[in-house]
Amino acid sequence: MPAELSILCQLIQNNLNFLFSSPMTKLSTKEILKQNLDRQVPGKLSNLKILLHNVRSMHNIGAAFRSADAFGIDQILLSGFSPTPPRPEISKTAIGAEKHVEWEYIKELPAKVTALKDNNYRFVGLEQTTDSILLPNYALPEDQKICMVFGNEVTGVDDDILNFIDDFVEIPQYGHKHSLNVSVTVGVALYGFLQKYWT
Repeated sequence: MPAELSILCQLIQNNLNFLFSSPMTKLSTKEILKQNLDRQVPGKLSNLKILLHNVRSMHNIGAAFRSADAFGIDQILLSGFSPTPPRPEISKTAIGAEKHVEWEYIKELPAKVTALKDNNYRFVGLEQTTDSILLPNYALPEDQKICMVFGNEVTGVDDDILNFIDDFVEIPQYGHKHSLNVSVTVGVALYGFLQKYWT
């Protein structure tokens, strides 16, 4: 059989397979929920906490709750002037995730940081510093849990809490803007850590 005829026969076979195969369908919300709840959060990702310090926007807080729920995160800690649930503006972007993720407002941040460090938590700040490690290069500590710290939409992680941070991690960027929205940063960072805990 000539090569051209063989290729034509293969193309016809592929088209017939496509035409007579069962069509792909989207999962229903109920099916997605069952699939999500049947999964186990990988590694120590379920012990991971998020600290949102001086995050002003309720929409950003809500989006952080939604990402935390999606990744099976243990708890969100809110401090400074970060708004707290219940607020309609938070629910609008959280779409109810704030009811499924444990959260706490921290009035005395230094005392809470000390208590978490005493409980074997390592504080990882998402911030661009002279000592930042690019997210893909960050190696998880083998014997510690993680509390990720995210800061203000404009000023980032405030100077008054920089000394609480054990490691600084930044998301590599290649464009003209020097930062991402804090809620986007939460989602990207959580996915980066999911990949690290997955293995």
